[in-house]
Amino acid sequence: MKIKDTEIVIANGDITESSAEAIVNAANNKFYMGGGVAGTIKRKGGKEIEDEAVKQGPVKVGEAVITGAGKLKAKYVIHAATMEMDFVTDEEIIRKATYNTLLAAQKNKMTSLAFCALGCGTGGFPYEIASKVMAQEVFRYLKETKEPSLEKIEFVLYSDEAFEIFKKNVNEYLDHLQNKLYEGPFLTVDGIIAYEGGIVLIERTNPPLGWAFPGGFVDYGESVEDAVKREVKEETNLDFNDIKLFSVSSDPKRDIRFHTVSVIFTGKGKGNLIASSDAQNAKVYKLDALPEKIAFDHRAIIEDYIKKAKI
Repeated sequence: MKIKDTEIVIANGDITESSAEAIVNAANNKFYMGGGVAGTIKRKGGKEIEDEAVKQGPVKVGEAVITGAGKLKAKYVIHAATMEMDFVTDEEIIRKATYNTLLAAQKNKMTSLAFCALGCGTGGFPYEIASKVMAQEVFRYLKETKEPSLEKIEFVLYSDEAFEIFKKNVNEYLDHLQNKLYEGPFLTVDGIIAYEGGIVLIERTNPPLGWAFPGGFVDYGESVEDAVKREVKEETNLDFNDIKLFSVSSDPKRDIRFHTVSVIFTGKGKGNLIASSDAQNAKVYKLDALPEKIAFDHRAIIEDYIKKAKI
């Protein structure tokens, strides 16, 4: 597919054989190249790639540096620091590493770039989440950059499993954003559901991960009231009754992916609570015993909800 004038390609193969101007190495923050993709790049391209990278380290996780590509077909390797030497990574690190890699390519006016699945080898991060995070950051780069230098962005996956997951998730996600939501800011809804002495929160399947209000994007031709009832039903199996407008949240930085404006409703839940759709879990939380990781700005909204309930 194309976004602006940039072609997005998902390929099954060996990234070291890519003819892109730059290929991406999922690196540790000291840039030692041992196993996995890094080891293959070093073996095929030469130890000089590692030597040049190590001289630029260590860096903070999420940062990226550029080296030559030695004997490889590519001209450059962009080393994206997706973990420290403990080999632990997470969504936030992969998100930063993806975006900083794209910015490095843009700064150096590169025209083509090939990504591997960041954090999914030695880091053991799930392909399912990594594919969506990386797609989100590619979309953000293309949307926020006035004149992208990258004419082609590839995702080159070695295993059949990784290829199938990336093909499905990246294509579906970018197609959805481009064809339905591209202009932005994007309109969303959230429901604060009073149920069994607490409020209902869902554990998100899609990144950004964490606990959140049930909610989602408003479809074309749909009212915000119908949208919040639909999203609550899809994600919790509850009917959302007696709904009232609570607030509108519009800080451009409230959603790390892109600018979303959320219309937030309060109401009562009726029925049996069952997680489904984009929710991998759904629970009732007392207002004084909330989960540690809450997505978006939903913790601040809950605090506002508590204050107004006491008035």
